[in-house]
Amino acid sequence: MPYNEIVRRALELNIAAFDTSPYYGPSEVLLGDALRAVTPPPRRDDYFLITKAGRITNDEFDYSPSWIRYSVCRSLDRLSTPHLDLVLAHDAEFVSTTEVLQAVQELRSMRDQGLIRYVGISGYPIDVLVSLAEMVKEQTGEALDAIMSYSHFCIQNSQLGRRDVLERLQKARVGCVLNASMLGMGLITTRGADNGPMASWHPAPPQLRSACRDLSRIARQSGEQLEQVAIRWALENWARVGAPFGSAAHPQALASDAAADESGSPRRIGITVMGVSNVDELEETWTLWNSVVGFGGQPDQPAAARRDKIERLVKEQMWPRLGPWKDYAWESGGKTFSNKRQTKGAIPIDAVAQRWGLIPQNILENPRI
Repeated sequence: MPYNEIVRRALELNIAAFDTSPYYGPSEVLLGDALRAVTPPPRRDDYFLITKAGRITNDEFDYSPSWIRYSVCRSLDRLSTPHLDLVLAHDAEFVSTTEVLQAVQELRSMRDQGLIRYVGISGYPIDVLVSLAEMVKEQTGEALDAIMSYSHFCIQNSQLGRRDVLERLQKARVGCVLNASMLGMGLITTRGADNGPMASWHPAPPQLRSACRDLSRIARQSGEQLEQVAIRWALENWARVGAPFGSAAHPQALASDAAADESGSPRRIGITVMGVSNVDELEETWTLWNSVVGFGGQPDQPAAARRDKIERLVKEQMWPRLGPWKDYAWESGGKTFSNKRQTKGAIPIDAVAQRWGLIPQNILENPRI
């Protein structure tokens, strides 16, 4: 993957936020390398870094204060930054509410030290995320800054946009809600989950996979590509539905009248997290996002007609084909999950731990062999 070129071009396009995680293989290391390679070096205030902590492997989680602190310090080193803009407790549905609370409190302690700006949680089950946000607000008297939800505002599952969900999030005073995985982790694509890189472990059942394959046929018969339909629908609708939990436009976009509301204030739009694997995908996604959100100016008639076509295609043909699989959510976490992490709170005695003073003095003086 040409990560240096992707990051450089993203910054040129004023794409100012980058989402990563230590769970995503070498992602943090590669992003850090790419940011260091940009010339001239961007000012730290010109981009927004999001990472996560607490998830170690597919079946290992550690939300203990010592591991959360170690993970964040390691991320700071990998990304060569004095602070992280947003840190999320990763896939919070896999641990207890007590563990989520202690992780959030440790992240807030690091925030108070100036190492983090904002604190939140991420995960899959919508009702679990909302309940955790309510719990944190009730137990600490302070709301979460952000929640990242994935695969819950797409053409297969739009539960993140439910009125009761949005009302509960507002009552819990959640600041931002980020919508990720508009393609359902490869489920809503032309090749489908069965032929993608996640075929062996994608949690979608066979009947849902089959229904989504039919969505590709429906799109093709209408002269569209399924990915384009899915991305356009999710971007357009979440920009509007998610606006109360959204962000203002990047300052460079404010030259456009479309980036401001009637009062002239920066226009808020729902935040979407998107992944790309090469510069061409980045350019295509950026062009699509601009055309959907309308920061290029007032939408013209062809653009409005395309939007209406996509909306009708989804509502009148794709949703009926999904039938009972519309808004279906697979299990994630819950009572059937067993955390394989043997010793919670144990951190490596490595350069990160030593540099950040995370190793107790007695261990340094009497290290175990």
